Amino acid sequence: MRILVVEDEKKTASFIRKALQAEGFAVDVCHSGDDGWAAARLTPFDAIVLDIMLPGRDGLSLLRQLRERHNATPVLLLSARGEVDERVEGLNAGADDYLPKPFVIAELVARVRALGRRGSDSKPAILRVGDLSLDTVSRQVERGGAAIELTTREYRLLEFLMRSVGRICGRMAILEKVWDYDFDPGSNLVDVNIMRLREKIDQGHARKLLHTVRGIGYVMKDAT
Repeated sequence: MRILVVEDEKKTASFIRKALQAEGFAVDVCHSGDDGWAAARLTPFDAIVLDIMLPGRDGLSLLRQLRERHNATPVLLLSARGEVDERVEGLNAGADDYLPKPFVIAELVARVRALGRRGSDSKPAILRVGDLSLDTVSRQVERGGAAIELTTREYRLLEFLMRSVGRICGRMAILEKVWDYDFDPGSNLVDVNIMRLREKIDQGHARKLLHTVRGIGYVMKDAT
């Protein structure tokens, strides 16, 4: 599960990130409503932890915009105030759950896990690009009916690329989404793993699915 945390208090955001990562979640963190809006539009998340009080675009405005764009990602709202009117307003704006601050981190993790399960019901279990399929439940990958064995990292890389089908994915975006790095390690880590993945999914097939966009990144598409 990939979770987006939008929280302007950096210590709180770091605390939430570490707790969710300890439970096996992949976590992206933004510290403003504008950055959260950009991230939610570019990446498919399983759930969003959203603080109401944010600089720039506030949490409720961000939530309304997501719902207006038919983004149904489950949202857990956080607020230090906790007034009933604010809670009702948040739920009416499209929030799926609400947690007042201060909160017990174990409860936040449990609520996020529940939201992620709820959101997965509306997502396709099988991703397809051409004759390549990835089953997100069994984690089985096939091309043309033949099974493909992938490492855990290769699977995460392929799932990210297939969920971003038709969209160019830069190296930094891949490092953030697949390796959870928020910095460039200055190595060819991405390129090496892309090469290995390409050998497994494209080798022996006339139609290539994983393409290099020189100087920018990579894109998954079914091109003739």
